[in-house]
Amino acid sequence: MVDAAELVQKFARPVLDFTFEAMPVIISACQKAYKVYTRLPLVYVHLLFGAVMCFFGGFYPTVFAALQAAEHGGLRTVRKALGALTKEIMVIIEENKKDDAVDADGDGVADAKHIDGRELLKRKVKLVLQKINPDKVNDAIASMYKVWISVLAVLTIQFARTIALSLTIGAFVKRVTDRYLLPIVKTATPKEYQQWCPVILDWFCKSIGISIAWKAQTIISAFTSALAGGLIMSRALLQIRFKGQNNHEDMNVDEILSYALGGAGFYFQYTQSFDTPFPLNVILWPVELAEYYIRWSVTN
Repeated sequence: MVDAAELVQKFARPVLDFTFEAMPVIISACQKAYKVYTRLPLVYVHLLFGAVMCFFGGFYPTVFAALQAAEHGGLRTVRKALGALTKEIMVIIEENKKDDAVDADGDGVADAKHIDGRELLKRKVKLVLQKINPDKVNDAIASMYKVWISVLAVLTIQFARTIALSLTIGAFVKRVTDRYLLPIVKTATPKEYQQWCPVILDWFCKSIGISIAWKAQTIISAFTSALAGGLIMSRALLQIRFKGQNNHEDMNVDEILSYALGGAGFYFQYTQSFDTPFPLNVILWPVELAEYYIRWSVTN
């Protein structure tokens, strides 16, 4: 069995190097993307938002719902908190560059190059604790947590039917597993660990209920978001085409176009089995992680 100390010794340096190299790139890319987004004309923002809803709304239903729930004041608070955390991260990155250049013994090789993985990890943890501003970090995290609690309350109400369905399915599966599967699992499990069998099977049953209920919700969300996104796209496209001179509400073409776009959006999601296709799933893995976390938080 591999010792944890050996893993730290082996992977601490490459993981730390990758983290300190990748973070500035990620932060810079996000800042540039946000600047481009804020400079777009409002009609193009609507077009972009409608396209995302139309073609990707069923992939991340709870993420989109959370963003909509946080839209009234919450997003501004989160944006401010993320800005404060970003500044603290950049401070640590700059201090890390200085620390990597330190050659206290004067042998021509940086001190950080001499030490092993465990000592390097301790050195960097000490650096973070010394240079970071705990008050700013605490305030930023507390602000985001308050927004998250309010969003979670809204989502619990919005997806109440899905929650009830998942709990019903989970309870039904649990009755079956308790009667037929639990005795077999207990027999195959050492006596000192048998108390964990009901707990693990309960997690397993809940996971089944959550998966089935959210799969049904995903299909519903994909259909409704495709239609809503298609309508937003069609009106934005007509506004761009006619430069705002014609009132699209007096025309039927926006609705006809919205049905075509909505059908295309739903068909695209259907062909992908309502799951993000490659390579977007690799690029959007943080969004994927957030989606599963929100689903589990809302349901439990």
